[in-house]
Amino acid sequence: MNSPFPGMNPYLENPVFWSELHHRFITAIADTIEENIPPQYRVAIEQRTYLSDDSDSVLVGIPDVSIFSQHKSPQQYSSTSTQKETSEGITVMIPLPEHITENYLEIREVSTGFVVTSIEVLSPKNKRPGEGRKAYELKRKQVLASLSHLVEIDLLRSGKAMSILGEVPVTDYQIIVSRSETRPQAKLYGFSVR
Repeated sequence: MNSPFPGMNPYLENPVFWSELHHRFITAIADTIEENIPPQYRVAIEQRTYLSDDSDSVLVGIPDVSIFSQHKSPQQYSSTSTQKETSEGITVMIPLPEHITENYLEIREVSTGFVVTSIEVLSPKNKRPGEGRKAYELKRKQVLASLSHLVEIDLLRSGKAMSILGEVPVTDYQIIVSRSETRPQAKLYGFSVR
């Protein structure tokens, strides 16, 4: 069945599905580039890893029960709050840090290993506040301060866009190409799919 939605399928932005889409898309880009670059370059699929304990982590429940063992006489009970007394522990779930791995591409010189171009496909974690955004912003700053080019592909409508100075047209998707020799200027390719 064809998708009933115009443009890109919005369910692909769901973090549950995005990881697989991101992996396949990065691999497809690498395969396409590999066929078309001169032999003195190679395409490398690299990984960025970090621990995330922000709101995207698994949170199952926080109890609304206080545990105490002090016995009160009937006159000492408060009419404003009710607390459940228990002598056994209550099973609860606590948030755990999530181990995040994000792939990106680098085009490197074969002889020196120098990174000629870094290609990033933004993920939902890159566009929301938290560790993912911080990790990507640090990487972005490092690339922009280097002699490497940066290609940033944003196929996500939700979340906060990466910093760009000046007027930016409103589009659903963006690709930014930042060549080291023309910085701080970069090319923005904005588009919508209908």
